[in-house]
Amino acid sequence: MSIYAIGDIQGCFDDLLRLLDTLSFNEHTDQLWFAGDLVNRGPKSLETLRFVKSLGTAAVSVLGNHDMHLLASTCLPKVSPKKDSFRPILEASDRDELIHWLRHRPLFHYNDDFCLLHAGVPPQWDFKTTQDMAAIAEATLRSPDYSLFLKQMYGNKPDIWSAKLKGMSRLRFIINCFTRMRYCDSNGRLDFANTGAIGSQPEGLIPWFAIPNRKSRAMRIIFGHWSTLGYYEGDNCYAIDTGCLWGKQLTAIKLGDPVQRFSIDCPGVKKTSKTSLPNLLQAV
Repeated sequence: MSIYAIGDIQGCFDDLLRLLDTLSFNEHTDQLWFAGDLVNRGPKSLETLRFVKSLGTAAVSVLGNHDMHLLASTCLPKVSPKKDSFRPILEASDRDELIHWLRHRPLFHYNDDFCLLHAGVPPQWDFKTTQDMAAIAEATLRSPDYSLFLKQMYGNKPDIWSAKLKGMSRLRFIINCFTRMRYCDSNGRLDFANTGAIGSQPEGLIPWFAIPNRKSRAMRIIFGHWSTLGYYEGDNCYAIDTGCLWGKQLTAIKLGDPVQRFSIDCPGVKKTSKTSLPNLLQAV
């Protein structure tokens, strides 16, 4: 079986299908790992959700910030601005089934060789802590009271890990790490204001994966979320959001030794990524 990890789709369904043709993907023998953000901004979020769901066990998708934003939009209709492309999903006949499926997706997925998440891991978390924190948030999202959390999810605080965090503060920090983080300081304090390429950040901020002595360094982590970073291999990590939405590329990597990269050029839906996600959502 071949496993391919694919970067952020964000509703660019036609580009996804072209990439799968390039991979000669066979749903009966292969598996796809999606790095989150299946939806939003692109033209076919509904089609993307339906397709990935239809693949069953041939696809794994972790939750990204845009996926979380969609879930929140079902509880807080005023959260979704006009630029979001959720309306076809929210008005679909199978809306409830799709939302139920989405909120049961993991935040963290792994096998014996690789780990998959959308954004990042704070430096204080080792594999076991990462696994445990994901399980806590996943259980909340899958519970009957999931909407109570989604209504309180938005916010940038707390911005640094402490084992003393409890309740909503701990849940918000967990979600922000798995779905939002890019830069932090050497102590792991999260920064949400800077979203540009490495070198554009203020002094004192470091990409989360480059922090010395982070406890997750032994994990081979695949992540998306950071389109301005582009494709990156280093620090035992693989960044695979290569900006399909912005007219750059959609990328897949074939898991193995060595990792193989496959990318296709995309026409793009957005002309620029200057309107950053933290400015748009302020939380997710």
